[in-house]
Amino acid sequence: MNKFAAPAVVAMLCALALVSPAAGMYSGPPVDGPSVQVGALGPRTVKLGPAGTADDGGAPDVGTGTGSLLAPAVEPVITPASPAGELAATATAAAAAAPVTTTTEAIAPEPPSIPPLWAPDSELANNTTGTSTLQALAPPVPATESLTPGSLGTEALVPDSNTGAILTVFNEINKYRVANSLAPVKYHPTVAGMSQEWSDSIASREVIEHRASFWTDPRALNPNNGAGEVIAIRTDRNAAQLVEWWKNSPGHNAMLLDPRFNVMGAGISYTNSQYTIWGVVNFFGYTTLPAGTVTSPGGSSAGGGAFPAPAPTLCDPAVKHMPPTLDLTSAAMNSAADLVTINASGQLINRPSTGNGTFGAAKVIGSGFGTAKEVFTTDWDRDGAYDLLTQWNDGRLTLHRGIATGGFQSSFTLGSGGWETMTLAVGGWCANNRLPQLVALDTAGTVFLYPNVGLADMSTRTQIATGVSARKLAMVDYDADGFQDLLAIKSDGGVLLYRGAGTPVPRAEARLTVITGWTDVTGIRPLRDVTALNSTGVALRRANDVVQYWNLSTGTLASPSNITGSWAGQRLAQ
Repeated sequence: MNKFAAPAVVAMLCALALVSPAAGMYSGPPVDGPSVQVGALGPRTVKLGPAGTADDGGAPDVGTGTGSLLAPAVEPVITPASPAGELAATATAAAAAAPVTTTTEAIAPEPPSIPPLWAPDSELANNTTGTSTLQALAPPVPATESLTPGSLGTEALVPDSNTGAILTVFNEINKYRVANSLAPVKYHPTVAGMSQEWSDSIASREVIEHRASFWTDPRALNPNNGAGEVIAIRTDRNAAQLVEWWKNSPGHNAMLLDPRFNVMGAGISYTNSQYTIWGVVNFFGYTTLPAGTVTSPGGSSAGGGAFPAPAPTLCDPAVKHMPPTLDLTSAAMNSAADLVTINASGQLINRPSTGNGTFGAAKVIGSGFGTAKEVFTTDWDRDGAYDLLTQWNDGRLTLHRGIATGGFQSSFTLGSGGWETMTLAVGGWCANNRLPQLVALDTAGTVFLYPNVGLADMSTRTQIATGVSARKLAMVDYDADGFQDLLAIKSDGGVLLYRGAGTPVPRAEARLTVITGWTDVTGIRPLRDVTALNSTGVALRRANDVVQYWNLSTGTLASPSNITGSWAGQRLAQ
């Protein structure tokens, strides 16, 4: 395919999958406590490195835009030794014969161009869920390509206002339709909510893929005259150029100019990684416009209107936290895959992950945790070094900050009493906040979200669920959608799934029992990168001194495997 590269910006024409890696000091009086040692959806996936590209080998997609230039197709070659993950590219034989335009400015890498997604008309007519199919203009989809995968989670999202960008995309699409003698499309907030959710999902995971059978989602409002989805990304925040990319790709252009479509919804997400803007647009055709259709984003049936300001939530970050860059080679813990336990003597023991589901020799990294109810390992201050958040049986909640050169700082008290009755889970519940948060279940069955306020008292909270019965909670991305979920282990051994959406409140849906028979589980620890980079799973402490690993990378619990080791008298940290 012909590739378009602008000197400073690059856009991605949409679809099936892409992954790219990403890239506070506190002080206070110590508190008496333990001593610590000081020191996919879709048939294709394309994973991108820090500055990588991949060619889909398909039909030409040529972009034009301000300051643009045309470049020949290239095949990427990754240079592992490059500290910045730079991409070296060599032209194909066909491209070598083509004239090359040179520039003195650095050219940003371009992601692959993959076709848009159209709903099969037969499925729309029958209103049935079916397998997603690509539109006829699309070339065959090649096998999976994998470059250097990334490690960003939901905290990659930047919570800046996207209202202007959405209005730009809407207006540019309609200007183009009118210029081609077509009626402008209208806008629907419910459809837009679906588009925004998907945009947040793929941006947080840095995975470009279509939502399979999106036209059967209830928020699609039963379209009966065509449905389509396009996605694009750029290295800048130029929303108008997202539309330019779609216009200059035959398949995407056909969707923009499909006369059947009369309603659209758009989602725009920002990240602080290489590709800073992610856009999803869903188009639908209706014989009768659904109730609530408006003439423009944020408008009314009478037209016009400004976007309402989003309501503030406890998920909103006080400041923006950039990705940590510390060298953790000498740290007590240096991986989200490390397996941490507390032995009968109150010592904290770490077994470092060595990859492929294996762990290194046990090493004592702290002591004095015998009276801890739960110990959580988390990068609470987002400096790169893992910290210890400890819930004590005397009601205290404390934090030991990890030191990059080894060990931990003396403890800080985050809560002086009342925490002993809570059931806790810690993780990146909020999609727009890099700092981890605390979710707590009280004895009345109410679940609260506590924002991360550094070393201040953990007193501010918001209620996010009621009627929850669980003896253990764990926060993990169960369904592989990029958002953290809650696993609630009940006293009868059943496990309920509370799916998150990156916002304070879990999704409003029937709670699925994802597994039964966990009555003997005494500890559950979410783990990342155990079997492969970006893999997800949970470790369970079970009866008869057994510790198991359950892989969740496919969005469901796989068959467990036992983790070798001597576990007598030890319990899992979370």
